[in-house]
Amino acid sequence: MNRLAAGAAAGAVRVFLVLAALFWLVPTLGLLISSFLSPTDLNRGGWWQALTAPARLTTENYAHLLADDTITSALLSTVAITVPATLLVVVLGSLAGYAFAWLEFPGRDWLFLVVVGLLVVPVQVALIPVSELFGSIGLFETTAGVVLFHTAFGLPFAVFLLRNFFAQIPRELLEAARLDGAGELRLFARVVLPLGGPAIASLAIFQFLWVWNDMLVALVFADSANPPITVALQQQVRQFGNNIDVLAPGAFLSMVVPLVVFFAFQRQFVSGVMAGAVK
Repeated sequence: MNRLAAGAAAGAVRVFLVLAALFWLVPTLGLLISSFLSPTDLNRGGWWQALTAPARLTTENYAHLLADDTITSALLSTVAITVPATLLVVVLGSLAGYAFAWLEFPGRDWLFLVVVGLLVVPVQVALIPVSELFGSIGLFETTAGVVLFHTAFGLPFAVFLLRNFFAQIPRELLEAARLDGAGELRLFARVVLPLGGPAIASLAIFQFLWVWNDMLVALVFADSANPPITVALQQQVRQFGNNIDVLAPGAFLSMVVPLVVFFAFQRQFVSGVMAGAVK
C-alpha cells in the first residue's frame, strides 16, 4: 500500500509539472502561431483560431520580416553586441578567476572583496557617468561602447563564479602539472579550463541571455540608427502599433535564439549548476 501511495503521489506530481510546463508555454505558442497569421485574421480573433483552421497559417509575415531592413539589421546588430560581450566576459573572467584562486600576489583577498562588492552596484547608477565618459572619448552610440558596458558589468559575477569553482580543483593536480614543467598559461589551458568547462558554459549562457534580452543599456548607449532587436521592436510598437505582421515574427525570433542557445548547452549548464551545488 505504501508503494502504491508513493507511486500515485509521484504520478500526480509528474502530471502537475507537465500541466504547469504546458501552461507556461502558452504565451510562446500564442506568439508562434500569431507570427504565422495575417493581420486580417488576427484582427478577426485571437491566435487560437488557427487551431481549428490551420489553413490560415502563412509564411508571408516572415517574408515581410526579411524584407524589413530595420529588423534584419537589428538582428545583426544584436549578434555583433552579444557575441563579443559574451566572449570577453568568459575569457577575462576565466583568467581573473584563475588568478584569484591559485596565484599569490599582494592585496589579492582585498581586491577580490572589491570585485564581490561590485556585484551589488546596479546598472542604473552607471548610466549617466558612463554616458558622459563615452561621449568624451567617442564611444557613445557605438557597438563598442555597448560591448564594453556589458563586459564591465558582467565581469564581477564571472570572476566571483569562476574563482569559487576553480578554487575547488585539487591542489595536488596542479602541483603535479607544475612538476611536469607546465607553466601557468599551459596549466590554465590544459588543466583548469577542461575541468572548469561546466562552470564556464553556465557563465556563457547567463551572459548571452542577459545581453541578448537587454533593452535598457541598448536604449541608452546603442546607435539609434542601427539599434539591437529589443530597441527596434520597441520602436516598431511606438511608430506602427498595428504592424503585427512584422512585430510577431520579429518578437518570436528575438525570443527563440536564446532558447536555442540554452537548449544547445543545457547539459553543460546543468552540470555546472550541479557541480557548484555539490562543492
